[in-house]
Amino acid sequence: MCPNRPEGAEADSSPAAGARALALALRQAAAGVGGQGSLLHRWDPGAGRLTLVAVDGVDAGTARAWAELDEEQDVPPSRALRRGVLVQVAGDSLGTGAAGTVAVPLLGTGGPVGALSVLLSAAGEPDDVQLSFLHAVAAWTAQRLEQADTKPPHGEAASGRERTAGAEELTARLAEAVTVQDVVQAVAQHVLSLFSADGLVVSVFEGGRLTRVGEVGYPMDYLKRFEGPLNAGLPVTDVLRTHRPQFMESPAQMYERYAAVTDRILMGTSPKMAWAFLPLVASGRAVGMAILSYNQPRPFDQEERTRLTALGALVGQALERARLYDLEHARAQELQSALLPGTLPRLPGAVAAARYVPAGRGEQVGGDWFDVIPLSADRVALVVGDVMGHGIAEAATMGRLRTAVRTLADLDMAPDELLGHLNDLVSDLGEDFYATCLYAVYDPVGRTCCYALAGHPPPVFVHPDGTVHSPVVSPDPPLGAAAPPFAVHELPLPDGSLVVLCTDGLIESDAQDAEQGLAELRRVLRRAGVRPARFTGADQEEDARVVAELCDTVVSELLPDRERTNDDAALLIAHTRAMPACDIASFGLPDDPRAAGQARELVRDQLARWGLDDLATTTELLVSELVGNVIRHARGPMRLRLLRSRILTCEVYDGSLSTPRIRHATYTDEGGRGLQLVAALSRRWGARYLSDAKCIWTEQDIPNGSRTGSPHESAAAASGEPDEDEEPLTAA
Repeated sequence: MCPNRPEGAEADSSPAAGARALALALRQAAAGVGGQGSLLHRWDPGAGRLTLVAVDGVDAGTARAWAELDEEQDVPPSRALRRGVLVQVAGDSLGTGAAGTVAVPLLGTGGPVGALSVLLSAAGEPDDVQLSFLHAVAAWTAQRLEQADTKPPHGEAASGRERTAGAEELTARLAEAVTVQDVVQAVAQHVLSLFSADGLVVSVFEGGRLTRVGEVGYPMDYLKRFEGPLNAGLPVTDVLRTHRPQFMESPAQMYERYAAVTDRILMGTSPKMAWAFLPLVASGRAVGMAILSYNQPRPFDQEERTRLTALGALVGQALERARLYDLEHARAQELQSALLPGTLPRLPGAVAAARYVPAGRGEQVGGDWFDVIPLSADRVALVVGDVMGHGIAEAATMGRLRTAVRTLADLDMAPDELLGHLNDLVSDLGEDFYATCLYAVYDPVGRTCCYALAGHPPPVFVHPDGTVHSPVVSPDPPLGAAAPPFAVHELPLPDGSLVVLCTDGLIESDAQDAEQGLAELRRVLRRAGVRPARFTGADQEEDARVVAELCDTVVSELLPDRERTNDDAALLIAHTRAMPACDIASFGLPDDPRAAGQARELVRDQLARWGLDDLATTTELLVSELVGNVIRHARGPMRLRLLRSRILTCEVYDGSLSTPRIRHATYTDEGGRGLQLVAALSRRWGARYLSDAKCIWTEQDIPNGSRTGSPHESAAAASGEPDEDEEPLTAA
């Protein structure tokens, strides 16, 4: 009995006998590792697909899920084929009750020919004896598959016509390759079969080190033995130094030339017996190394050596071009990531999460951005924008616009006024620069959302009852092409609503327009079933987790195949929280000098009700200065409003649109120090303008011991986190 053939396998080559032999191989593979079933896939390199050809111990309907697999799919057979080594995955991959799956690549003389997978009955890894048996069955199965495909036997080189056609196809693939991985994939798919090789290692040479970027047909543990700086006496060192290839036709020849390293190469887990070390040269310097290897000793004739030498130059040019692209692309992505917010603040009025998804294909990064900005009176600004075009210039422009939005938002500008200033900035950049933007402000006191948009997809709102809607509005043109004023849209927003903002990369693609994508976004939000019950309202950590999970759900549903997207995408979701009435105190004041005294008395009484007596003295001083400023420099009617959350906000409204400014009073001046006192006593202060009035406001920190457990502030107090609580962001 042949030791490499499962017991009982038929020796004849008829189709029926071949089918019986493969079925028996599957049965023995499962029995050898204690499995409950097994599957056999044949590899079609032309289609880039694994096709199921035999099954044992698995229901046909269940196995249909793996009937056709792409090389890039994240399933055990595809992963084993890509990596060229055994892969074990825990869990029930096919819904059969299995504890895990072990998959082995089937390697033929011309490269991979398929994959053998076994569904494991029990948790844990098969032992060395079981794995050895599985590899033996896999080797025999690969031989049977290769014979069924009528491929040339081991050691028989492809004909001259086949090599010419293969070289032309490889040249075309390398010309199209963009990234280093594209180059590696092209070499793996075409060079192995072109030269009947069994293994491949491609490495990039930089800084005196070889860094492996791709491999086929090698165990990972074996390759790790050779990582590190190059030393003298290695074949790769001589090849990189001389730019000349080395051909080792047998272990004996390797020992003769490199005796000092033979044990290191041959005593590992690799069965390779012949090698071709090819320098990858571009612009007169070595940029990398490709090593073709064979399971049996074999000669290299002069024609093969010439072709392989030319191949090294061809791959070297493609590798250098791809490496430069990868380097530029990585720098652009780093720049863009650095310009995006690393964290989002957790504010009393909103808990937000965001996801940024870079394009899976395409040459350069985009200019999508998002932000969450705290405003006065616990209001929250939500921003999403997109600079048109791709590249480092667009990413830099995005950073400038995001900085400008933050600066303008800090001035408490209305959405339409802010977009007007942003439009001027984009127009000054030149005629070729355009950007879209949506700027929204949520007011937890008035329970409204006010927004303006310039050429951008509209927001989507999810109400606490599960209703999902996106107001139909006529957007203004993009920034750089618009003519202000911008339209302002305002709508009431129930407590606990979600505000969902995104860029067009999330909803628009080659397969659907923006309207269809927006409709799909609404359907995904409805299916997600977001209800107030999913938000605790008392724990920002839990609320942030739920919003983050919703972001992940939306991205996975709308961008299921991220590697094939050609535009960046940004998503921002905020869970809003209205301020309870018990945390709001509003009072009218007379338009005369008595107003300051009344304001101090109202502040003292209200802070006593809130248990904030420690802040009474400071707040009385602040109110006196703000009211006195109105009496001296503005006009009524006057109104005082106090807001309690994680901070105490004191607001004084008047009927004047004049701007308060801090004066530089001299030692002999009797006045002019009021706003200096305000700035010294408050954590921050400012002014914002309404249609017919203005508001001067101050903010003070509330000591932790003074917080009384208001529903609005309990979210922050419950976790004991400081005011700067923030939600970390991750790239989707």
